[in-house]
Amino acid sequence: MANRRRERARSARRSREKTEIEVLPLPYDRRNLIVFMAGIVVIAVGYICMAQPPVDGFLSLTLAPILLVIGYLGLVPAALLLKKKGEEELDSDQGTDDG
Repeated sequence: MANRRRERARSARRSREKTEIEVLPLPYDRRNLIVFMAGIVVIAVGYICMAQPPVDGFLSLTLAPILLVIGYLGLVPAALLLKKKGEEELDSDQGTDDG
């Protein structure tokens, strides 16, 4: 019984030693973070404008929805989809080799 425990422990150690985890870097850089934070700021300003009285005023009825749409549908997706400068060059080089 003790031998089985030792064998299990040994095999577990061997499997841990053989397994190498490949760490992939995130595809985001400083530019992505800046655009994302700008989107968060625009969204926050949109909600602040929406909370201003009078309810049927320019800020809450016109400006706030425009800011929220720009933030949610423009800046946040742009921050996620922007590529690094080196990746853009690699993508354009790979596309020309098909011909």
